[in-house]
Amino acid sequence: MRVPTMAEKMATGEVPEILFWVGCAGSFDDRAKKITKAIVKILNKCQVDFAVLGTEESCTGDPAKRAGNEFTFQMQAMMNIELLNAYEVKKIVTGCPHCFNTLKNEYPELGGTYEVIHHTQLIQDLINTGKLSMEGGDTFKGKKITFHDPCYLGRANDVYEAPRSLIEKLDAELVEMKRCKTNGLCCGAGGAQMFKEAEKGNKEINVERTEDALETKADIIATGCPFCNTMMTDGVKNFEKEGEVKVMDVAELIANAADL
Repeated sequence: MRVPTMAEKMATGEVPEILFWVGCAGSFDDRAKKITKAIVKILNKCQVDFAVLGTEESCTGDPAKRAGNEFTFQMQAMMNIELLNAYEVKKIVTGCPHCFNTLKNEYPELGGTYEVIHHTQLIQDLINTGKLSMEGGDTFKGKKITFHDPCYLGRANDVYEAPRSLIEKLDAELVEMKRCKTNGLCCGAGGAQMFKEAEKGNKEINVERTEDALETKADIIATGCPFCNTMMTDGVKNFEKEGEVKVMDVAELIANAADL
């Protein structure tokens, strides 16, 4: 796979149009790496001029901030901003809503102002401008797909339409959960909850959310976030339904349907 780095581009005097911010999950989690690869396949297929930071990329600081460690967050953010500004980055696409929200809404006050979009918004744009064709994309014909809204994509940033419009391009039936869009339910991973044990209660949040998804009788639970993907996958395993219900990122659905 062709994945140029900003350093390589800079060495030849090029400034790529888009920086693809991979994120911690997309870099290190084996399941999330597949989502990263799907996004890269789409970028390469559409000949998007992009690059990644590679080993120069650090965490955005989102988990530190959500866990209440503002000092660590600001240190991580300042280092990233210094690097991004040195590379003259203007536009960033992220594979993760947590990175998306932090870069878009919390970096400007620290001196890092960029156009930040989520990967579903970029893919929607590529289809709308005719750069990505879904001709013959009947891989998911007749399938029922439900979309779980990531908190930092939906309620925090009002991005509801892009992922759904992509699912509708698949010739699949989009079925909504009873709690969706502005009324969506968290998967249980946000706010740095991913990295700690749950507090006492009568049910895990991801199990509750998976129940919502299974009620729709969907064949596929679509996500737009690597953390949601993990939580929903664990939820499906909890009900021993992994043979019947798949959990896939919207980018993977599109990459599969476009035969990439």
